[in-house]
Amino acid sequence: MSAAELSRAAALLRAADGLLIGAGAGIGVDSGLPDFRGDHGFWRAYPPLAALGIRFVEIANPHSFDANPELAWGFYGHRLALYRATVPHAGFAILRDLGARLEHGAFVFTSNVDGQFQRAGFGDDRLVECHGSIHHLQCTRPCSDAIWPADGVDPRIDPTTCLMTPPLPRCPRCGALARPNILMFGDGRWLDARTEAQYARLERWRAQVSNLVVIELGAGTDVPSVRRMCEAQGAPLVRINPREPDVRTGRGVGVPLGALDALAALRASLG
Repeated sequence: MSAAELSRAAALLRAADGLLIGAGAGIGVDSGLPDFRGDHGFWRAYPPLAALGIRFVEIANPHSFDANPELAWGFYGHRLALYRATVPHAGFAILRDLGARLEHGAFVFTSNVDGQFQRAGFGDDRLVECHGSIHHLQCTRPCSDAIWPADGVDPRIDPTTCLMTPPLPRCPRCGALARPNILMFGDGRWLDARTEAQYARLERWRAQVSNLVVIELGAGTDVPSVRRMCEAQGAPLVRINPREPDVRTGRGVGVPLGALDALAALRASLG
């Protein structure tokens, strides 16, 4: 990050009264999480699925729970255990500090399903998880609109096959297989009530903010949900991305760094 970029980003934050944090998979890289960039990146994280030639879009799909529930839950159960064990990197605390300096604080919009912002101390009332959460479950049918916590799931996965050892999670209402409350590829069964309530809270918060600044981290163009949301705000944008930092809006700063390095530099500049 050049001194000029750093100075511009710091000035945008000083002038703001609210901070929208947009976060994609890249923010978790500094915590040791894989970002599944391309099939080869996904297969490096899941060699048994590579051996079977199963792509990310095929396993992250509601039909995988119909075709091979032990494998589908092997993949999602492994991720659930991984996210529970992951400690958010120091950049999350920096984001909390940046928000605390502003009159209306910070709100998070993320495509990540890992719950890392909550683990880092962000409140549930200040988050939109636009693709849902692995820490919540729903019925695969679904038999109702019920969404419930995954706290009772203790996944045991065979690392050589990526199969989850039964019993698999079940719907407490009808007994059918349960699944994570995550928006998957080709998903017509996702229950969105929890996420829609989050969007409503974001709208109420956004209406209070007069001078918004947006910090976007690790959000690529392959799944552009976060980028589109951040650009749609009509507000100054600080885009932190080591591979795709370009900002096409007039009041923007592109930072070609990873999340932690960029945030540490920004905090030092603000003092």
